[in-house]
Amino acid sequence: MINPSKKRSRTDIYSPKKRSAIMGLIRGKDTLLEIELRKLLRREGLRFGTNVKKLAGKPDIVFKNKKLVVFIDGCFWHGCKKHFKLPKSNKSFWEIKIIGNAKRDAKINKYYRAKDWRVFRVWEHQLKTNPSLVVRKIIKLL
Repeated sequence: MINPSKKRSRTDIYSPKKRSAIMGLIRGKDTLLEIELRKLLRREGLRFGTNVKKLAGKPDIVFKNKKLVVFIDGCFWHGCKKHFKLPKSNKSFWEIKIIGNAKRDAKINKYYRAKDWRVFRVWEHQLKTNPSLVVRKIIKLL
């Protein structure tokens, strides 16, 4: 969390307190992209779990019987090579945060593969650009 007593960066138009409040509103589950993908999968007659807390990394979508977990990775939060842009303010914090997220993702992938599960990670931009292709890939994995 940003310390409200710190001075505002020249590149940020909000006060540290306001920026902290904005960042606190970012959803970790049931995002619009997750909801849209789930609708598309249900239209295909697929049944699945969502945000299963008992599984490592709380996968966005889980096909337990097929041992497949699906994660929707936001381009900013997971450091997409195509779209991630490091914020100009608080650079060291964001570098550490995004690198940490990527390491955690790799650790989760390794965990599932060791348990003979398949992991499908889809980038936010892939889902926005071509959701039907994402659905077809998931169906193929099943």
